[in-house]
Amino acid sequence: MLSGVLSYAQQKRQFSSVASILQNITPNMRTDSWLLIQKSYGKDNIIKQSGVPKDYVSQNSGFNIGIAEEGNFYYIVYSSAGKTEYITDLEGLKKFVGKIDDVQDAAVFAATEGYIVDEDFKDVAGNYYEDISNYYLDLGKLISKECPYQKKHYTLTISKVTGTINFVKDNGSYIELYNKKCTNNPRLLKIEKKEEPKDEPKKPAKSTKRR
Repeated sequence: MLSGVLSYAQQKRQFSSVASILQNITPNMRTDSWLLIQKSYGKDNIIKQSGVPKDYVSQNSGFNIGIAEEGNFYYIVYSSAGKTEYITDLEGLKKFVGKIDDVQDAAVFAATEGYIVDEDFKDVAGNYYEDISNYYLDLGKLISKECPYQKKHYTLTISKVTGTINFVKDNGSYIELYNKKCTNNPRLLKIEKKEEPKDEPKKPAKSTKRR
């Protein structure tokens, strides 16, 4: 029975979405109420509410633990001791979470180190498993937006006791895109390396005699 439990615990499971991860975080501070808001192209959508919400001011910037898209981000509004506070960056989110209580918190902590849950490629960069001591997260990281646009995936070992990343395994690139302007495009380099056809020696011109 024990071996069955351990086997189940080590089965990989996919994160359902970035929103669901954020909806399941638990604040490690005393709050009267808090809201998790997703802002999409100027519109606020409350996707998590705890307690009786206070009036708040819509924010123009926020955080994301997935692929950052222009005009689409999250922020948190919370009330503590009668004062309204806002969380609009990952460091603030990490302080709000405080410590790792579950795998959702682990994903948040990893995001502060530049890792992302890639919802389009969850099989390589959006899943996890755990054992009695650690969480093991397969996450992505955007390496370059230039030439080439590149994303790599990693397996992170995060301690349940300390909340630190104890080991990172580099699993290589899973996206590498070159555009026409990329001078380091391997296909272009191969073309350049091809020997140009040598000019054939010119034959001497035949002389013409006037009669």
